[in-house]
Amino acid sequence: MSPKDSQVASIQGTTRLYPVIGYPVAQVKAPLLYNPLFAASGIDAVVVPLEVPPAMYPEVFKSLFKVNNLHGAMVTIPHKVTTVALLDDCSDAVRIAGACNAVVRRVDGSLYGDLFDGVGFVHALRHHDFEVAGSSCLVVGAGGAGAAIAAALAGAGAGRVRLHDAHAGQAESVVSHLRQYFPKISIEAGPAELAGFALVVNATPLGMELDDPLPVDVSQITAEMLIAEIVMKREITPLVAAARARGCKTVLGREMLDAQLPLYLDFFGLNPQTHSQPLN
Repeated sequence: MSPKDSQVASIQGTTRLYPVIGYPVAQVKAPLLYNPLFAASGIDAVVVPLEVPPAMYPEVFKSLFKVNNLHGAMVTIPHKVTTVALLDDCSDAVRIAGACNAVVRRVDGSLYGDLFDGVGFVHALRHHDFEVAGSSCLVVGAGGAGAAIAAALAGAGAGRVRLHDAHAGQAESVVSHLRQYFPKISIEAGPAELAGFALVVNATPLGMELDDPLPVDVSQITAEMLIAEIVMKREITPLVAAARARGCKTVLGREMLDAQLPLYLDFFGLNPQTHSQPLN
């Protein structure tokens, strides 16, 4: 029985809780992926969305991990960067990108964070036969997801990575940080001009709502480009539609999430293929 065909198991007193924390959370798809999988695999766990405003996030985050049956969390916009300062320890991916989207409470009570946006995105590119090594990549949006994707592209050997953000200082700050880790890669902050880039990534929330402005000037898109989207609220965003109309291959936001699924499951100790004892 596939996860899509199964019923979500009832929540019991023994159920392990894994919230997805964001603001907003209407676009969150993780519960639709994980909960049927848990039910089909006999894993007593559930993923639930929690909408927490930024001003309240640090306090709520710390309080949540005082709940005994809450063992880990997924973090989405706009909290990925803020989360880093709330951790006791973290992976190299978190240190490099300055963002975190997965947290687990370890047996000693400490909070450990990891980041799967970037590696998940690169895995998704491989399904489209895109060779990152030596390529020129434009990432629009320098928030947590954009920083993670830029770092992963640099780590995969991209020849050039440009980061653009509506707040130029944000992009410059991320670029300065990434250059410390990837001194041999050309990493720059600059305008969202598409000419010369083989890969263009929308790492902003633009496209969640149909009346959002486009994140780039789609008249600059050429058929040779791969246009990638991270927005998951709707599968075909205006950017994806415009790119396909120009003959481009596209990467959907859902593909990045799908590629992250086994990484999250392993991190939480909940992978049905290897599940025996949770990490925490």
